Amino acid sequence: MYLAIQQLINGLTLGAVYGLIAIGYTMVYGIIGMINFAHGEIFMISAFIAVACFTLIAALGISSVPLAIFCVLLVAILFTSAYGWAVERTAYRPLRGSSRLAPLISAIGMSIFLQNFVQLSQGARVKAISPVLAGGFQLDIGGAQPVFVSYVQILVVLTTLVLLAAFTWLITRTSFGRQQRACEQDRTMTGFLGVNVDRVISQTFMIGAALAAVAGVMVTLYYGVVDFSIGFLVGIKAFTAAVLGGIGSLPGAMLGGVLIGLIESFWGSYFSAEYKDVATFMILILVLLVRPYGLLGRPEVEKV
Repeated sequence: MYLAIQQLINGLTLGAVYGLIAIGYTMVYGIIGMINFAHGEIFMISAFIAVACFTLIAALGISSVPLAIFCVLLVAILFTSAYGWAVERTAYRPLRGSSRLAPLISAIGMSIFLQNFVQLSQGARVKAISPVLAGGFQLDIGGAQPVFVSYVQILVVLTTLVLLAAFTWLITRTSFGRQQRACEQDRTMTGFLGVNVDRVISQTFMIGAALAAVAGVMVTLYYGVVDFSIGFLVGIKAFTAAVLGGIGSLPGAMLGGVLIGLIESFWGSYFSAEYKDVATFMILILVLLVRPYGLLGRPEVEKV
């Protein structure tokens, strides 16, 4: 019983990170119908920015943990939003009118470029920081061992829930959200109605990058180590979460992220940890065989 509850907490924490990154995937896909395969590298860059900022804050002697986390989040969001804007301007906008394959190849090329850029500029070694938010509390469930919940895990889950609620409100209740949904349905007609489609798409990329920045900071706080290769695998898993939950659906992206986090956590605990990634993708295949549009996705209906 202890192990199951402990892995449930660990899985929810990991799934929250996947869900944050998956929202960025699903927002970009929903508005331009393309997958931003450089999104994982944006997450990786934000983790390196977090390491640099936490190291600088420690050197300056700032001891307030909330202030340190707030400053790092702010810097990471600003820089990664700029990266998201640059990716859209260089890898997507020039190819928007071409075949669907050209932007896909361009995004993969951008992903490889960013990964190698970080490797050359920061080195191939793992970067580590001292624990910033240490400690937690124990839950006595009546077993031989208590369940441990760290403060970082609570921060990750609460931050994810707040951001999910905020962006759901943004998409469903604001003028910008209406512009996004209009661009998703028909970009040409939306432009005729006076909406700056290019600006909406750029802002969507920046918002997705900002969410990846938050995920990068949370991962840095949680694990304390980063390297230049973490973006690829995490990005693939977040994309899988978006597809599993129903790409184009914000709650679906979060649901997919949580499910993948739980699968990895329980599989690594009760079965072979080496095959947890295989289990994740096998379950994705099984779900898509039954629901090709994902758990919360809706089938596309083409009007003629």
